[in-house]
Amino acid sequence: MASMKILSLLKSGVNGSTSLKQCKLLHQKIVTLGLESSIIFSKNLINLYISCQDFHSAKLVFQNLENPLDITLWNGLMSDYTKNHLFNEALELFEKLLHFPYLKADSYTFPSVLKACGGLEKVQWGQMVHAHLIKCGLLSDVVVTSSLISMYAKCGLFGSAIQLFDEMPERDVACWNTMISCYYQSGKFAKALEFFEKMKGLGYSPNSVTYTAAISSCARLLDMETGERIHQQLVNDHFSLDGFVSAALVDMYGKCGWLEKAKEIFEQIPVKSLVSWNSMISGYSLRGDTRSCIELLRRMSKENTRPSTVTLSSLLMACSKSAQLQHGKFLHAYIIRNKIRSDVFLNASLVDLYFKCGRVETAQNVFSKITKKSVEAWNVMISGYVSAGYYLEALDIYNDMKLAGIKPDAITLTSALVSCSQLAALEQGKEIHKCIIDNRFESNETVMGSLLDMYAKCGVVSEASQVFDELPERDLVSWTTMIVAYGSHGQAFEALKLFNEMLHSNVKPDRVAFLAVISACAHAGLVDEGCHYFNLMVSVCDIQPSAEEYSCLIDLLGRAGRLREAYAIVQSNPHVRDDVELLSTLFSACHLHEDREIGEEIAKVLTQKDVDDPSTYVVFEKMYASQNKWNEVRRLRMKMKELRLRKKPGCSWIEVDKRILTFLANDKSFPLVDNVYQCLCLIYSDMENYECFSLNSKGDEYYSQPAT
Repeated sequence: MASMKILSLLKSGVNGSTSLKQCKLLHQKIVTLGLESSIIFSKNLINLYISCQDFHSAKLVFQNLENPLDITLWNGLMSDYTKNHLFNEALELFEKLLHFPYLKADSYTFPSVLKACGGLEKVQWGQMVHAHLIKCGLLSDVVVTSSLISMYAKCGLFGSAIQLFDEMPERDVACWNTMISCYYQSGKFAKALEFFEKMKGLGYSPNSVTYTAAISSCARLLDMETGERIHQQLVNDHFSLDGFVSAALVDMYGKCGWLEKAKEIFEQIPVKSLVSWNSMISGYSLRGDTRSCIELLRRMSKENTRPSTVTLSSLLMACSKSAQLQHGKFLHAYIIRNKIRSDVFLNASLVDLYFKCGRVETAQNVFSKITKKSVEAWNVMISGYVSAGYYLEALDIYNDMKLAGIKPDAITLTSALVSCSQLAALEQGKEIHKCIIDNRFESNETVMGSLLDMYAKCGVVSEASQVFDELPERDLVSWTTMIVAYGSHGQAFEALKLFNEMLHSNVKPDRVAFLAVISACAHAGLVDEGCHYFNLMVSVCDIQPSAEEYSCLIDLLGRAGRLREAYAIVQSNPHVRDDVELLSTLFSACHLHEDREIGEEIAKVLTQKDVDDPSTYVVFEKMYASQNKWNEVRRLRMKMKELRLRKKPGCSWIEVDKRILTFLANDKSFPLVDNVYQCLCLIYSDMENYECFSLNSKGDEYYSQPAT
């Protein structure tokens, strides 16, 4: 009687009503009664330990059996292991079974074994099991073959999976679901939808699993048209929407931007699962609607649904998108107050939030408290510094990451290269180039595009050209980057040649590409060619020029001394007539060619439009000084003093031994100051000899005589 009662308690406890402490008490009672060798008692005790997530005790119960001669005992434990992602333990148990006398694996054993092989991507193990199944004649079992297909798909061998699927003499809905789900989980969403349509065309009736995978594929492809059609089919067939299908529909409509429809379906779900809450929050998060996200969090709490790290990551992403610092801080406090253990994504979301809200120090503090920093955590820190314009800090953190022994990925290298581009840190860029080769990222378009941009901005045109020639695929951005590199380094004819090659390669230029080629013409003094490309942009490509394109045209004409023509273009276009940047460009040209008449007209407009900018006064002062009009010079200086305007000191940097050193004009506090000033004196001397002073768009000289 006592043994029957214990057995009853063991069976009922699997449903979750028994605690681990009670489980151990039952185990003690079984040992006391001498029932530890009983297969039926051991099997139920193992199941009870598994339900309490105590896998170690379950394994000990199994190992203490002298003669575990019931295959269902082995199958049950293997199945429990795979359900809980303990794939190594499942394969160890299977290997032990193969050497166990008097027992033979059956059709219930192999699905668990194949699931473990797929989970660990052990394709050689899976192929050995496949060969064994052929010998045993078990491939006629639909469930076994479906498991084999799933294993091949998870190991990336889709050819083998499809061949097996095509050779199946008999298929069921579960088998189709395996193929569709495998394609979905492998990111082949269009292929998943293709199989979904093929399945229906052959007369199979999709079930909840099928519809969930198909609708989720639509969500990833942002294909609302197909998703809506599947939804309509569900309505027409009077299909009962369960929590999974409903959550998939909410997610699909939310990702596609139809939040009203997503909310309508969400509110109809009687018992909302965590997945459905997450789907709805994710939809609002993509829109940056923090208020609606936090309101949903409050509703979750009222309905006793505990948010996961996925929920909170979505909420923080909404705050980042809308730069809502207060809402973000509220969520950060919520995480701390509820003692929620942060994972990789949650930590990354917090760091990203503070960067997006301009709180760099807070982002640094959050990052410093992460105990185990993954590559994702380092990446969000590096990209955060880059987005905030802290390029030196980004390179420092990249170097710290390497010292920590973390292997960089494509995102890391791309962000680090952006910093090198902005700082013209060529030596650091070359180090990253070596890292790209070592880690075999030469086929990654984004990384190679960033590498091209780095070499171009550092002025190493030959290296940039070599990278451009080796690109796996050339897009508009890479063509434009190379044209800019040629144009800005005095190789205008190469820039024009490359632009024409781009046109012949059927890549349609945008306004940025035209800006690059017109700018190249401006630097080389090719006025007629520049005007030709400007007219081509307007007449053939139907791109209406903005202030930026007009500014480039004005720069082109201004450099050539065609000031009246340039000024006439400005005057005849009302939408650019008062543009400060454009007028500054023309004003610089007036200074270069000493045209005081037009210069004075433009200066009046500039000083009215931007009263706090001292550059106009500085250039105007130089213009008068070059004509020996010292009274006018004094008047301008008095005006600047009256307005409390001071010329901002120029900031420069130099790379020494792979370290970036910054210094201001007249600054003598930085290392190697004597060497730098000596070098500047030599440059200034050469410039004087060749009378080669260059002017920027504000009219300031790039190099000026250093203070003595």
